[in-house]
Amino acid sequence: MKIREIKDQDNKKMEQIIKRSLEQVGLDIPGTAYFDPQLGNLSAFYKGKSNANYWVAVTEEDEVIGGVGIGPFVGDSTVGELQKLYISPAHQGKGVSKELMRVALDFAKEHYAYCYLETSHVLEIANSLYSKFGFRELTEPIEGSEHGTMDTWYIKEL
Repeated sequence: MKIREIKDQDNKKMEQIIKRSLEQVGLDIPGTAYFDPQLGNLSAFYKGKSNANYWVAVTEEDEVIGGVGIGPFVGDSTVGELQKLYISPAHQGKGVSKELMRVALDFAKEHYAYCYLETSHVLEIANSLYSKFGFRELTEPIEGSEHGTMDTWYIKEL
């Protein structure tokens, strides 16, 4: 497995991974990443923002198996947001998320003082991962949050 920046040809596969992941846990509803307008074109979306990037994990055959992004949080230039961390079901539990998190957080440290993320309590394995990486759970979202359906929020000082 290797991690690289997303390319245009990766967009469709990442959209499929994200949508299938959300469908599996009943989060294919408004107010989640499932309905984000940029979901089908993540490469252009992240290239069009400053202090932002999206990475994909790929197999030796260059098959996309997961991804993660960092982008600016609206309204606070000191806060970057960990976005769209999703792994294909066949590759979950193999350390892919950890490697993607390391790359994303290294990037975030270069541009932000804090890293924020929004998730759901039903994603227990993901929430455990965030805690292991030093994220602290918040009691409410930071003002400016865009995913109103999410009910769990974390922040990490970088």
